[in-house]
Amino acid sequence: MLTVYSDDHRLQNAQFELIDGKLLPPFENPRRADLVFAEIQQQQLGEILPAQAFGLEAVLRVHDPGYVKFLEQAWPDWVAAHGDYDALPLNWPTRTMRHDRIPDAIDGKLSYYSFDAGTPITAGTWRAATSAANVTLTAQQLIVQGARSAFALCRPPGHHAAKDFYGGYCFLNNAAIAAQSFRDAGAERVAILDVDYHHGNGTQAIFYDRSDVLFLSLHGHPQQEYPYFLGYEDELGVGAGEGYNQNYPLPWGTLWEEYQLALIDAIQRIQTYGPDVVVVSLGVDTFEQDPISKFRLRSNHYLDIGKHIAELNKPTLFVLEGGYATEQIGVNVANVLIGFENA
Repeated sequence: MLTVYSDDHRLQNAQFELIDGKLLPPFENPRRADLVFAEIQQQQLGEILPAQAFGLEAVLRVHDPGYVKFLEQAWPDWVAAHGDYDALPLNWPTRTMRHDRIPDAIDGKLSYYSFDAGTPITAGTWRAATSAANVTLTAQQLIVQGARSAFALCRPPGHHAAKDFYGGYCFLNNAAIAAQSFRDAGAERVAILDVDYHHGNGTQAIFYDRSDVLFLSLHGHPQQEYPYFLGYEDELGVGAGEGYNQNYPLPWGTLWEEYQLALIDAIQRIQTYGPDVVVVSLGVDTFEQDPISKFRLRSNHYLDIGKHIAELNKPTLFVLEGGYATEQIGVNVANVLIGFENA
């Protein structure tokens, strides 16, 4: 298993997030990737490679140019308006408010281009987010060049970021950028399997009207769990994409037995689809000790997740998403990769 990594992830190092009505130190922090990196080394899973620079061409194949420009400029605009501290939005354009005007003020832009107050923009956000995209694209290129598998050890994560908004700790949708890049490199069909505890709302939205990218997500039921407003089982795609989106919302307290049944069904759906390549949004916040999640998977179950994914026998790109039980995140991520490699 080839791994791609960059120290630039540490540049996204916010001081606080708004969660449960409190300003708390962020659960999504540099230590997460550092511990995964250490475990990859400890397990000697394979060569760890640096990220290459790809510019913004692949990013702009997925994200709106105005949104990308906003992300690049948000921090200096915020500092000019308010000072040198983390930027969070103030309000959102819901229901009867207008969505066709983008404010000039940075506070209005933050509100327009975001969907939560738990994703601070900092001095290093832009560089960290583009670095995460570069890590993912480097790993994607390894597979294009013939590698059976690769792991993009990147943060900030990406699957909550849609075409033109951020949230859920995500700014650029790394998995979606990789999937589109596979298509642009000649893959006729790409499958994205999202095993993060939280629904990959951004990825779903990006490909919802397309049949060339199949999206499947196993996650906490939106009736109970963030992001609340997407991820239901009746969301099947629209237009050309009808039938190419599949959600598996699961209730709080889900155990491995129930989770495995959904995973097996998703694997079978992917096999029927017959993709040229598989992208896995790899979140391990399904772990029983995760501080912000409510599934009950144990560390050994991640070996089984890897084994099930290997049954597809397809070139596979793993892209790091969530997982906030930091003492165990390295073991859980590595177990997925070990299970895949040893299957």
